[in-house]
Amino acid sequence: MEFNNIVPGMTFEKEFVVEEEDTAVHFGNDNVPVFASPRMIAWIEGTAIGTVALFLPEGWETVGTSFNLAHIAATPVGMKVRVVAELTEVKGKLLTFAIKAYDEVDKICEGTHGRAIIELEKFLSRVNVKGKN
Repeated sequence: MEFNNIVPGMTFEKEFVVEEEDTAVHFGNDNVPVFASPRMIAWIEGTAIGTVALFLPEGWETVGTSFNLAHIAATPVGMKVRVVAELTEVKGKLLTFAIKAYDEVDKICEGTHGRAIIELEKFLSRVNVKGKN
């Protein structure tokens, strides 16, 4: 299947507010109550998904394949974070996104994120038999 409507240059952004459960404290860094990298990665994935989700046919999704990100500034609880994903490369079913994230003061993240377009039913059938042989 071809995905001619998914092309470089597509962008999407989402805004979030950092809550207590988004901090490093909740990811094992008990004494650092600032926005956690694992939560940032989750927000980046959701934003990248949003870039192409409306352009995928029924039964198709994307899954994360790579992350090359620099978390370059800390963000306190209560501050807004804006994540921007730009599709920069399409190689068949492989997508590359340029990622930037900003809080209300600084750029807090930049890098790239890879995703693959998958046919969900086929993908899950392969995963569900994994380890059963």
